[in-house]
Amino acid sequence: MKRALLLTAVAVGVAVGATQGAPAQAEEVAAKPDLAKAQQIVNQVCSACHGADGNSPSPANPNLAGQQADYIALQLAHFKSGVRSNPVMAAIAGQVAPEDMRSLGAYFAQQKPKGSAAKGADLAAAGQKLFRGGDAASGVPACAACHSPDGAGIPSRYPRLSGQYADYTLAQLRAFKAGERGMDKEGKDVNGRVMAQIAARMNDQAIAAAAQYVAGLH
Repeated sequence: MKRALLLTAVAVGVAVGATQGAPAQAEEVAAKPDLAKAQQIVNQVCSACHGADGNSPSPANPNLAGQQADYIALQLAHFKSGVRSNPVMAAIAGQVAPEDMRSLGAYFAQQKPKGSAAKGADLAAAGQKLFRGGDAASGVPACAACHSPDGAGIPSRYPRLSGQYADYTLAQLRAFKAGERGMDKEGKDVNGRVMAQIAARMNDQAIAAAAQYVAGLH
């Protein structure tokens, strides 16, 4: 009798342990990016503006190849929630589930960026000085402090800027400066708010110089 009870207790313990471990295993599986599904979404939706490999065919749209996975997922979430305003991206992101956002981030992060090129040697040189050392007179910190010296960014915190189209970077810096980006009322875009404060100290020449420099940074 005692032996039977002991065996029953052991069996129950094993069953409970298996049940408790199941959610953790399920979460682990769920957290793994579904790159095949991400590629399907890219081919059907994203490629028209960002290219099938994340290298955008238009300088008005950002290159996503090699971009930080967490950054892409976060921006998609911001478009979906309205933290970041863009009618086209809001409509698209509104149909994307959180797990697919993470998968898209992982997919684009694995793609090889083709890079862009700076135009205007003097402007690019001024941008290099600002990127590496900032501008103490205007209170603008070095871009490299957050985006790294090679422009690759810091995973999960700051985006890759290296090789980004100058037109796109220019537009985003202007949006930050104008308070059109990074100044959401709920304050959810923490890093965006920092960029808005920095861009507010940059004049048009500094913005144009920074945009040209990062375009040619590889």
